[in-house]
Amino acid sequence: MPIYILGISAYYHDSAAALICNGEIIAAAHEERFTRKKQDSGFPTYAVKYCLAEAGISLNDLELVVFYDKPLLKFERLLVTYHSFAPKGLVSFLSAIPVWMKEKILLKNRLKEGLLSFGTKLPPILFPEHHLSHAASAFYPSPYDEAAILTLDGVGEWATMIIGHGKGNQITILKQLDFPHSLGLLYSAFTHYTGFKVNSGEYKLMGLAPYGNPESGVVDEFINKIKSEIIDIREDGSILLNQKYFDYATGMKMCDIKQWESLFGFPARPMESPLQQCYMDMALAIQKIHDEIVLKLAATAKKLTNCKYLVLAGGSALNCVTNGQILRSGLFDDIWIQPAAGDAGGSLGAALAAWYIYLDKPRTTNGSDLMKGAYLGPEYHDNDILSMVRKYDAPFTYYKDFDKLAEAVSDFIANGSVVGWFQGRMEFGPRALGNRSILGDPRNREMQKKLNLKIKFREGFRPFAPSCLEEDVNDLFELDKPSPYMLLVAPVKENRCNPLPEHYHEKELKDRLYFQRSDMPSITHIDYSARIQSVNKDVNPRYWTLINKFKQKTGYGVVVNTSFNVRGEPIICTPIDAYKCFMRTDMDYLVCGNYLLEKSLQKPLSEDSDWREEFSLD
Repeated sequence: MPIYILGISAYYHDSAAALICNGEIIAAAHEERFTRKKQDSGFPTYAVKYCLAEAGISLNDLELVVFYDKPLLKFERLLVTYHSFAPKGLVSFLSAIPVWMKEKILLKNRLKEGLLSFGTKLPPILFPEHHLSHAASAFYPSPYDEAAILTLDGVGEWATMIIGHGKGNQITILKQLDFPHSLGLLYSAFTHYTGFKVNSGEYKLMGLAPYGNPESGVVDEFINKIKSEIIDIREDGSILLNQKYFDYATGMKMCDIKQWESLFGFPARPMESPLQQCYMDMALAIQKIHDEIVLKLAATAKKLTNCKYLVLAGGSALNCVTNGQILRSGLFDDIWIQPAAGDAGGSLGAALAAWYIYLDKPRTTNGSDLMKGAYLGPEYHDNDILSMVRKYDAPFTYYKDFDKLAEAVSDFIANGSVVGWFQGRMEFGPRALGNRSILGDPRNREMQKKLNLKIKFREGFRPFAPSCLEEDVNDLFELDKPSPYMLLVAPVKENRCNPLPEHYHEKELKDRLYFQRSDMPSITHIDYSARIQSVNKDVNPRYWTLINKFKQKTGYGVVVNTSFNVRGEPIICTPIDAYKCFMRTDMDYLVCGNYLLEKSLQKPLSEDSDWREEFSLD
């Protein structure tokens, strides 16, 4: 008999829903993809609707609903923190407490109200702890029967980090670091100071770090200041943060700006202002410290569990530079990172924790990754795509033979065109993995500039990731294992790289940015690294076929892959989203299923009906 469990994350950021049946992952999606509201934090109405529809069930068929954290325990932390820091934080207290009293304390009622729009029989609602949900999302879908577990983020209820041990169907928490000491909040404070948005700009800080000048001495100076004044790093990886420099515990900001300005000698960078070298050096300094701390934590996890494998989740596990460092350290035979490592993935972890821990169901892995490539979102078929082209009266070519379509598209890419690629089920997690992607030629020196400035409308320093054939990974990069979820950074093979010119780090940013560092300049970052996605023929045969066709033409089994969206918007979900993004950017072609649309043949895009008509709850 099928047992369905629905997991939900909501009311902070990145709301999502996930559905499992007898332990198998059926569906998972971010609410933002449907509402088109970046990091939507509301009840995930559309994500829940999709999950139930994918399984062909209603609320009445659910055994359990599981929320990804414990709101009352989080409220306890809020009260204890304000009491500990009193009288500091009175303004923040007076603004936060009414919201908690009105909304968060009554969260169970809000959940019930949201759920009852999908049926009449309300199942029991469970509330595992936040970091248990992260740990479950990392361990249970992994291919390992036993593994060390490391979860890292800003803060859950109290915990900001845990080290755990997963074996069979059980998870044991071995060590925990509590608020206000948090690696995630430390990294977010530097994100804020360097002019990026907290909870979404951390990956920009990571991408900026390689522009720091490791030879100038400034980076080492910053590291020394951070370690002597801001953070105390213990040998086991635990940390203490000097709260003199922070304001997140009781205030309205991440850090005390005056204290930071006095320590570092330059002001916080206003958002969107020009990037100066001091911010690049600061980014490199905190990235090095992040690497050091997580490597110490990984070593502690190894010591405590003696496991061959490590699994990771939590927002900080999306730092693919650090992940690459862990893998190359040799501490573990292999590592596995939950592709939806942030709070959205907590919905999946909560559901899995209920299945394995609460219901005590047996677990077998057979050495398989159970995330299905992270292709867990909605899929749209020919009729949906045909409705889209009719809606916009869009000229198209339809290919009955997908091989011929892939052949044509590989030609377009090889000739310098940018292609929107819309196929199959939408990805779960922040990375586009070849089903909602924008593709280009990695050999093209102008591709990074074109994609950043004319397609994505984002900062020019931002790097792009390669998608390569799984069997070609080690020919292109210093990596001898698959990286299916674009969560590992590794160096480009040395024989493909060009040496840096003299005084390279003293040059202007634009001169450093567009120096041809390798024979794949559009995916080689300034430090000769790349954030790699390996594509498995069995997991995503269409994407693999396209890349293989490109290899047959060019000798390169790799393409540039960036998410199908523009800056400030979520990744696209529907064919209509794809067409709108295609028409409002300088993309040359759009491929939806077996439909090919050429930009030069399209009519100008006029105002059309609201997105909500596609997701009516009626």
